[in-house]
Amino acid sequence: MASGVEIRSYRPDDAKSLFEAALESSAEVYPWATWCHPGYSVEDAKEWSLAKALEFEKGHEFEFVITGEGGRFLGGCALNQINLADRTANLGYWVRSSATGNGVATEAVRQAVRFAFSNTNLERLEIVCAVNNRASQRVAEKAGAVREGVARSRISLQGGSSDAVVFSILRSDGPAV
Repeated sequence: MASGVEIRSYRPDDAKSLFEAALESSAEVYPWATWCHPGYSVEDAKEWSLAKALEFEKGHEFEFVITGEGGRFLGGCALNQINLADRTANLGYWVRSSATGNGVATEAVRQAVRFAFSNTNLERLEIVCAVNNRASQRVAEKAGAVREGVARSRISLQGGSSDAVVFSILRSDGPAV
């Protein structure tokens, strides 16, 4: 486990820390998450932090801040695109560039999975990674997700549609995840 890593819901006062992490990380994150572009602004971060805090409160989606030692903002992870009828959700994550390679994302994913299966009736979580995003695929594997295959033109990136590797974590996989 990455030491001191915790997840929590966004708060409106996370905007400055989110902005700083996004600014630091746009070169690495932007190819896979178009929201983290070089022009990302403090205002964007304020709107995001406020909106995600409200969505979490309503139970519509669960966006988390990943924190480290001393409460340092390390990135984000989320349970979103929730399908209530099928009891599924997307599980996504990103980590600021200066904190990658230390197990932060893997630990955050594990905590998000525990949250999902302890606090919701979700049965299936999907991690969908662009086929060229090897780092994200490694996180999914280390977190215990099962690789199911490649879905053609599954996600949109700034360069257009991309094939994606689909992983899943099921409630029935048990607490080992």
